[in-house]
Amino acid sequence: MLVLTRKSGESLVIDDVIQVTVLEVRGSRVRLGVVAPESVHVIRQELQIADAESHSEEIVACRC
Repeated sequence: MLVLTRKSGESLVIDDVIQVTVLEVRGSRVRLGVVAPESVHVIRQELQIADAESHSEEIVACRC
């Protein structure tokens, strides 16, 4: 894992096509802005995990 320190208004670029900008820092909360091509799927990790768990439950239900 790469660990970076950024201030509000600063950005990082991933693979020359994705830009992540720190918009605001308030206490322990950080607001990020992401600019990426439409072909890049951007989702919060907890939603990805919930979707994967839901999909696994559907597969198990189909086997019954």
